[in-house]
Amino acid sequence: MSKPILELRDVQTVVNKGTANETTILKGINLTINEGDFITIVGTNGAGKSTLFNVIGGNLGVDAGQILHSGVDITKSSEEQRTAFLARVFQDPKLGTAPRMTVAENMLLATKRGERRHLVHRQLKANLARFTELAATMNNGLEKRMTTATGALSGGQRQALSFLMATLKRPDILLLDEHTAALDPHTSLNLLHATNERITHDHLTALMITHHLEDALTYGNRLLVLQNGQIKADFRGPEKQELTVEKLYHYFED
Repeated sequence: MSKPILELRDVQTVVNKGTANETTILKGINLTINEGDFITIVGTNGAGKSTLFNVIGGNLGVDAGQILHSGVDITKSSEEQRTAFLARVFQDPKLGTAPRMTVAENMLLATKRGERRHLVHRQLKANLARFTELAATMNNGLEKRMTTATGALSGGQRQALSFLMATLKRPDILLLDEHTAALDPHTSLNLLHATNERITHDHLTALMITHHLEDALTYGNRLLVLQNGQIKADFRGPEKQELTVEKLYHYFED
């Protein structure tokens, strides 16, 4: 039986505190994420999707409530401390990679996530075959550019590299923050397929924000609808499988 890998208990987050623009973004979020869950998340702009990821990732604090990782309270732990068990891929392909380093060097760097980072050329050579094999799973020619500076890659290749780096050292929790939104439709679909294959093959626990309802329905075993800083719906199993875009639209109505 799956066990909780991450729990949010009555989490509340306030921004612009003490000003006229003070706003409560997350309003008592309760969420249990089990090992192996692949959760897609949808919601209108301002619903709290990115804030939820920022809170889980540790780069935004909570004003009330508690966050637990495998039963351990991490509410006060820093973003850096959470990199030991959590990885994130952002919407912008430029984030998450070092532009002047080669593809292989970036991948080597990713093997040190959560540790002190040192580049040793001997380790790079020893890992090159493995890195090349992993790059080939992206189906976009990345494996042919292992010695290319990352800044010279296409947006799709760079985002694929970001995804590989996030999953190279198997994270307990993978956050996909609209990671295909900046790509053209063909490149986006290719990366989504590769994402799904890696998550399924490695039994990763992942959360993916998307604005495309079709993608939210197609991928994952759970689907969350966020509205006004609260979880309006949490579909899973047969209930999620029976959802349609039309039915899902109703959850965005006031």
